[in-house]
Amino acid sequence: MIQAISRGLTAFVGRFLPDPLVFAILLIILTFILGITLTPSTPMDMVNMFGDGFWNLLAFSMQMALVLVTGHALASSPLLRRGMSSLASLAKTPAQGVMLVTFMSAICCIINWGFGLVVGALFAREVARRVPKSDYRLLIASAYIGFLTWHGGLSGSVPLVAATKGNPMEKLAGIIPLSQTIFTPYNIFITVALIVTLPFLCRMMMPKESDVIAVDPALLAEEPSTAKKLGPDATFAEKLEESPLLSLVIGVFGTVYLIMYFMKNGFNMNINTVNLIFFTAGIVLHKTPMSYMRAVTNAARGTAGILVQFPLYAAIQVMMEHSGLGGIITNWFVNIATKETFPVLAFFSSGIINFAVPSGGGHWVVQGPFVIPAAQALGADLGKAAMAIAYGEAWMNMAQPFWALPALAIAGLGVRDIMGYCVTSLIWSGIIFIVGLHFL
Repeated sequence: MIQAISRGLTAFVGRFLPDPLVFAILLIILTFILGITLTPSTPMDMVNMFGDGFWNLLAFSMQMALVLVTGHALASSPLLRRGMSSLASLAKTPAQGVMLVTFMSAICCIINWGFGLVVGALFAREVARRVPKSDYRLLIASAYIGFLTWHGGLSGSVPLVAATKGNPMEKLAGIIPLSQTIFTPYNIFITVALIVTLPFLCRMMMPKESDVIAVDPALLAEEPSTAKKLGPDATFAEKLEESPLLSLVIGVFGTVYLIMYFMKNGFNMNINTVNLIFFTAGIVLHKTPMSYMRAVTNAARGTAGILVQFPLYAAIQVMMEHSGLGGIITNWFVNIATKETFPVLAFFSSGIINFAVPSGGGHWVVQGPFVIPAAQALGADLGKAAMAIAYGEAWMNMAQPFWALPALAIAGLGVRDIMGYCVTSLIWSGIIFIVGLHFL
């Protein structure tokens, strides 16, 4: 049954889902029409919001590009290649490979979403190399499906922001500690249920052997070594470029800073610390500055989708926020909610908002001012209300190609190759989220 559902959804998506760039443009058109129809905003107001917001995610776009580039460069180092190859060898069959990739990705995303997003895709490629007759599309989809766990983990942006002094909702609800969000029975149930069941779900989505599409060997080809052996006539500049000592200096600086950071802040990883870890480890493991630079050059080719599409989503986010459209959509749900149904309805509203604002932090800004006061008025659990926003964002990522871009760039695939499998996981994970929010 699961196989039939995923096969049908894959065929549907392959026919009707456009490229992520076109998808983003269509969302801009839809947001514009809804903005001038449902809010007091004029067409020129919406256009101004588009322009004002276009560069709002510029820093974040650079961070995400660096996640992709530094993660890819780290994974291409000789030590990491051997490590992933050894771990991938645990899978002896395509079914074991799919389950292993899903499990590893889910665990890594609990530790940190950026780490899991990149490592999951790279590990999926390695499993595809090691296990003949694997369906490459499903392996990459499995790596992305593991991303469902991220907002219940240690880097979940909504619970972390809600627990931070000075966040936008502090004046309304005060600080919402992690003991009321991440470290609660319902979040532990949801996260564990996802970790345990998603690998089996992905296994059940495996196509028949006759339907497996052979992967282009070029996508799985081992990248050539970036190391360069100097000859006896090497110049002083070339010796500097290939000097392990210079890489070691950067490695020491980065390591000392990270140790001091974690001693001061605890295990509070964010996207910048992940990038610094990737960068520091990568330049050390590649041994020389130019060996690392060559690895980065190879990885940078995959950043085109991020650089072009993230500004469009930044514009959409501002159009939703400043026009009040995000609040209107959220209020449609919270106005019909009771204390018991509020978390689930907030969850669905977050899922819908995610099509236009695929960012956990963005959701807190757009939805928090409506969801939190409504939760207070109904006497609902504020921590669960915050997590409902978070879960809705993580859940609808399975139908929103925004976060799949880094994984797809690493894999060399398109969004249509994986989205049918992801939508199947959307249906199953939705049941888990609803059970956790409503019954626990």
